[in-house]
Amino acid sequence: MASQSANLWVLLGLGLAGILLMTRKLKKAIREDFGAFVEKFQLLPPPQPAPPKALHPLTGLTFAVSDVFEIDGHVTGFGHPDWARTHEAASGTSPVVSSLVEGGATCIGKTVVDELSNGISGENKHYGTPTNPAAHPRMPGGSSSGSAVAVAANLVDFSLGIDTVGGVRLPAGFCGVMGFRPSYGVVSNMGIIPVSTSLDTVGWFAKDHNILRRVGHVLLQLPYAVQRNPRQIIIADDCFQLVKIPADRIVQVVIKSTEKVFGRQVLKHENLGNYLSSKVPSLKEFQSKKTNGQLKKSSLTLLADIMRFLERHEFKHNHGEWINSVKPVLVPYLSSQLHETLETTDTEVEKCKLIRNEMRLAISSLLKDDGILVIPTTADPPPKLGGKEIYSEDFQSRSFSLLSIASISGCCQVTVPVGSHDNCPVSVSFIARHGGDRFLLDTLQNMYASLQEQADFVAKSKLSRNALSREESAEIAKEKGNQAYKEKQWQKAIGFYTEAIKLNGDNATYYSNRAAAYLEIGSYVAAETDCTKAINLDRKNIKAYLRRGTAREMIGYYKQASEDFKYALVLEPTNKRASQSAERLRKLFP
Repeated sequence: MASQSANLWVLLGLGLAGILLMTRKLKKAIREDFGAFVEKFQLLPPPQPAPPKALHPLTGLTFAVSDVFEIDGHVTGFGHPDWARTHEAASGTSPVVSSLVEGGATCIGKTVVDELSNGISGENKHYGTPTNPAAHPRMPGGSSSGSAVAVAANLVDFSLGIDTVGGVRLPAGFCGVMGFRPSYGVVSNMGIIPVSTSLDTVGWFAKDHNILRRVGHVLLQLPYAVQRNPRQIIIADDCFQLVKIPADRIVQVVIKSTEKVFGRQVLKHENLGNYLSSKVPSLKEFQSKKTNGQLKKSSLTLLADIMRFLERHEFKHNHGEWINSVKPVLVPYLSSQLHETLETTDTEVEKCKLIRNEMRLAISSLLKDDGILVIPTTADPPPKLGGKEIYSEDFQSRSFSLLSIASISGCCQVTVPVGSHDNCPVSVSFIARHGGDRFLLDTLQNMYASLQEQADFVAKSKLSRNALSREESAEIAKEKGNQAYKEKQWQKAIGFYTEAIKLNGDNATYYSNRAAAYLEIGSYVAAETDCTKAINLDRKNIKAYLRRGTAREMIGYYKQASEDFKYALVLEPTNKRASQSAERLRKLFP
């Protein structure tokens, strides 16, 4: 029997050791890979030109691309194994990727995208969901989740993704990195699997704003030009009302940074929804046809509906035949989106495109050549992995209302991290008119350091205010406890002292005072415990030694009680209570 028991303990020990080993391996795997890649390879840049010619502009940088970009000799997976199974390897490389390699950067692989690059969660049941380096239990955001994660985890210097309805901007916000969606049509979409032809835009991620700008200069083919400062920075107040994170904190960071860099006179506030209602007449017509007497939607919500309508319609136009022939197994949400019946007429599609054109003119009229529109990147912090919140109509309506502004208008937008809230990244977005990509990158270049400085300042100020508030509240609770003690309301006093300890657990006086109340009701063990805590926090708290000595004497720990009274005398040789107690115990227990 003893032998069997020993064997059982050995097996249990080996099992626990195995679990610990696997946990360590899992943590190591997360640290090293983060699940960002579906395929690793290398596309090496050409040799550097001989001096005195300048080095290639992206020399020494590494990058990755979402699994929608064609790479010569590699099958483009499009986030689904059935797509990879039914398509051959590419016979050429996307011109965008080639231009970056020719610019001196090394491509090291392809990254995970949502199924058929259609979604905003970043989850992929086939290839695994990349781990969000900024918030491990949270979604990384999609559709270009792997590319955002690769940058956030410092696996590459920058990465490429496709932004249709937020595929670059949203994961950039969720993962705490910068994401740039250029003006529609200024970067070639050749060699890329289309999602929605009229919305697709090649975007890129980076942690370093200088790298974001260098990549932009290569992809946008920007010649040298003198930088221009913005004449107005417009904060879209109604957009910030959509968010469930501290909007005032984000706005204050932008305002303080703007004042420091450009001066307060460039700041302006605008209700973007009202502005668009007056400048995009086709929205009203779309509204009346779609509501059928129901509650009218806001302009931003309508834009979100139009964007999603265009995305689904054009995706089915591009890939409906393949879906019908292959019948791939899709996640329920995507399946319902792609297989729902859309009674679409050519007139409705043309109406959406008309709204898109009017939107571009409206934003250009608002911003002109030297304006920046400020909006939140996301309406919510990244949802928890496996949750259904991201698929709710409320979540998507608010998120797409923000994302649709640049998607529908075709304007350029950059996502900028500005700290965190509740251990989740927080970001803000700047939008410039269509074609204002250089201006937007230059503005970010000028403001980035100040934005980070103000984000740090606001975070520290908030922490200081919270700490001060908690300390003040703890002192108020202590004083209430003291008053209850004087009135001999011992239990009430204990309650107030407990409240003070919860607010500020590092104050020795609170524990010592609660111990005094415990002594009055005969809770000597609790009193001893509190006094020990008080002494650990403050070795010179004489009252704690006296009260612990009394508690120990009542419990029967006479030797320890005597030592407490003697140490109290060391701290205060004239203390009569300590002297009399120590002498009494010496006589009773010589």
